[in-house]
Amino acid sequence: MADLFVKQAKQYSVGRPSYPQQLFDFIASNTPSHDLAWDAGTGTGQAAKALANIYKNVIATDTSPKQIEFAVKLPNISYKCTSPSMSISELQQNIGPESSVDLVTLAQALHWFDLPKFYEQVKCVLKKPNGVIAAWCYTLPEVNPKVDSVLARFHSNPYWESPRVLVDAKYETIDFPFERVDGLEKNGPFRFDSEKEMDLEGYFTYLKSWSAYQTAKEKGVELLSDGVVEDFKRGWNEDGKTKKIVNFPIYLRIGKIGSSN
Repeated sequence: MADLFVKQAKQYSVGRPSYPQQLFDFIASNTPSHDLAWDAGTGTGQAAKALANIYKNVIATDTSPKQIEFAVKLPNISYKCTSPSMSISELQQNIGPESSVDLVTLAQALHWFDLPKFYEQVKCVLKKPNGVIAAWCYTLPEVNPKVDSVLARFHSNPYWESPRVLVDAKYETIDFPFERVDGLEKNGPFRFDSEKEMDLEGYFTYLKSWSAYQTAKEKGVELLSDGVVEDFKRGWNEDGKTKKIVNFPIYLRIGKIGSSN
């Protein structure tokens, strides 16, 4: 995973949404056993924390030690800082031997990976057959028409890295060479929704955790200029309520490995 959030790891841990229990229940219902999950690109561990309530053990990896520093620690989560391109021997040392993992998850992370290399790793450690990979992303949050209109303009900036287009496409176009899970008509994307109560400062904290915001700031550009902030304030305050329920649409791809993979 690209190391884009090192300088803003605390904002990332505070500002990013959590994921709904329905998402994890759906994923878990499609994994035959619940012994070991690997959360790749774990960031600050939002997904790993939820997985730890379902799976006996969770291995959560990230390339950024700063992200892991802010992760929630639980007894059955093992956090590991790994290189962007683990060899098979490193993979087996850090994650487990071949055909040992029930589930691989990627929360808002798959688009940062070298997919051919990563899928080779996934197919090595997932249990054969029927080990499951589940990857999801969330698109622009929804507040109200005025705030959402300002956000759409804010989002349309030249500082995104190219993988962002995969998120904007709801992971529909991402390479996902896995079989359909038994009982499902397709491998996604399936939509879920995550709601988070925020005030405007919390909303700005979320925006500042964007990779595009960080990239722009490093180039001396403040995307949250005074004019943009005022536009957000007008939209946010139109109903007189300080706090809002912000909805994050989530799109899930889920598939399984076959006996021949």
